[in-house]
Amino acid sequence: MTNVNIYLNFNGNCLEAFNFYKLVFGGEFSYISTLGEMPQQEGMPPLPESAKNQIMHVNLPISQETVLMGSDVSEAFGQPAAVFGNNFSISINTDTKEEANRLFEGLSQGGQTTMPLGETFWGAYFGMFVDKFGINWMINMELNQQTDIE
Repeated sequence: MTNVNIYLNFNGNCLEAFNFYKLVFGGEFSYISTLGEMPQQEGMPPLPESAKNQIMHVNLPISQETVLMGSDVSEAFGQPAAVFGNNFSISINTDTKEEANRLFEGLSQGGQTTMPLGETFWGAYFGMFVDKFGINWMINMELNQQTDIE
C-alpha cells in the first residue's frame, strides 16, 4: 500500500511548530532527531554549531493513516525554506523498493534530483527531487518493512 504525507520545512523553528501541532492534535512524536545527530556527509561542509540543535526529522501521527512530518532547512545545505512556496514536500511511503523506484523515476522525469534514491543511515531507502512543475517530493521505503528483498 502507498500512503502520502505532507512534509513541512522550517527556518529553525520546526520544534516550536511541532510542539504546537502536538498540543492541537494530541499524541506523541513517533520519531525526532536533530541535525547534530547526522553523521558528516562526504563532500558536504561541516555543520555549523548554530544548526546542530535544529530538527533533521520529526514525525507526529495525526490520524490512523496520516503522519505530519517536518524538518528545519539549514542554510548549510543550500537555500533556506522560502516564506511561501517551497516550505513543504509531498512524502510518499512505499512497501517495496520496486514501487519506490517506479514512483521516483516517473515523477522526477524532467525535474531535478536533490538526493538520489539509496539506503540511508536511518534505515530507509530514500530519495528527494523537485518535479518539472516545482513540487518537492520525497520517496521513502522503510528497509525493516521490505517484503521483497533483492
